[in-house]
Amino acid sequence: MNIRPRINRWTKARRDLNFDLSIKSSLVQPHFVVSGEGIDETISSMPGINRQSVDKLLDTISKDMELGIKSHMLFPVLDLEDKDSYASKASNMDMPLQRAVKQLKSLYGGDIVLLTDVCLCTATDHGHCGIIHNDEIDNEMSVSELCNIALSHAKAGADYISASDMMDGRINAIREVLESEGYVSTGILAYSVKYASSFYGPFRDAACSAPSFGDRGSHQMDIRSGYSEAILEAVTDEGEGADIIMIKPAMTYLDVVRQVSDVVSRPVAVFNVSGEYSMVLSSSPDEDSRKQMVREVLHSFKRAGADVIVSYHTREAVSRDWLD
Repeated sequence: MNIRPRINRWTKARRDLNFDLSIKSSLVQPHFVVSGEGIDETISSMPGINRQSVDKLLDTISKDMELGIKSHMLFPVLDLEDKDSYASKASNMDMPLQRAVKQLKSLYGGDIVLLTDVCLCTATDHGHCGIIHNDEIDNEMSVSELCNIALSHAKAGADYISASDMMDGRINAIREVLESEGYVSTGILAYSVKYASSFYGPFRDAACSAPSFGDRGSHQMDIRSGYSEAILEAVTDEGEGADIIMIKPAMTYLDVVRQVSDVVSRPVAVFNVSGEYSMVLSSSPDEDSRKQMVREVLHSFKRAGADVIVSYHTREAVSRDWLD
């Protein structure tokens, strides 16, 4: 089965994330997971967000859960020696992300929603989102490895596989692998409408994922493209079995969020990306002005049609009670 509507209803935490009308329930806090122990590194371009080893991450998410933040997106940050041209280590069950997911699910079960990033850029030595063959990204080779990574995340216990690579056909391929291996409750969040944006810089610093040559224009969407391509990508992924449809970035594509949300039947997510986050922080001289900015930004996402909001502002907005 490509489409399983029960996936988004599987646990109360998933239902709250996808269907509750409040902004707080819609929010997802991103995290960066690294190897080692006792590591809690600040990211200079993203104040308030750190790279953390599994032990520190568990402490952080424990405090987030106490605040009522139930949904978390995990990004792997691989050591240089673990990277190669094929991202072969990314599907290893002993990698920090897989270990973190397994431990978090053991602690919180269905009370937490874990979304795991599935791409090749953080695990390849060249930093691209796919496998390079004959000097260009090979779509089918890349999809095959993406499926291996997705399956490892499902085995660890991820609620949603967050496919952020933008390869053609990867949602269908991931769904087939999950079905064949019996992971019928594991959802897929598809980065369906992901633009080759200039707002990703701080994230690439955080995840050590900047491409060593060229750019990502061959697979991420051109910022000049119109609504028809956005709708094509979203509807295609929905038909292939995506359970949540993502638009990224968020702030500069609110018109696209509205167009896509009017067409698809699945929940729509937005990613309030690192450059947008850092821009707000750098332009707010005090907490009160930052509060007003963050509230305005989050309300704009909801008004445009977003059901799920991935934002680095989540922890501060919730902990400081900025949301009505």
